[in-house]
Amino acid sequence: EVQFVESGGNLVQTGGSLRLSCVASGLNFDDYTIGWFRQAPGKEREGLSCISTSDGDTCYADSVKGRFTISSDGARKKVFLQMNGLKREDTAIYYCASSTRPWRIASALSPANYGSWGQGTQVTVAS
Repeated sequence: EVQFVESGGNLVQTGGSLRLSCVASGLNFDDYTIGWFRQAPGKEREGLSCISTSDGDTCYADSVKGRFTISSDGARKKVFLQMNGLKREDTAIYYCASSTRPWRIASALSPANYGSWGQGTQVTVAS
């Protein structure tokens, strides 16, 4: 069974930074696209970024491009999301999930193409 555990969420001031981690188990880490998503209260789940663990290709939503950076550590089966320049609207629960769809589909960051969702980690940005 594929499982993800996210960590690193916290309360941070506007303009601050956080680094989220997602550790995977139950999968061959090199065969997936791993994505980061978030969901704020009353809003739909939003795709933020993804990484191909086989070749390192990355994708970003326009809302986070230039502020967030995704990376992975295959040896430790971890995916990271470095978040800089945080804004109040970044407040949400952040999740990671995996996709086996082709890159052109997975990189569109639709939650419908991802599965094995973790429990999430809360990020709160206060002014």
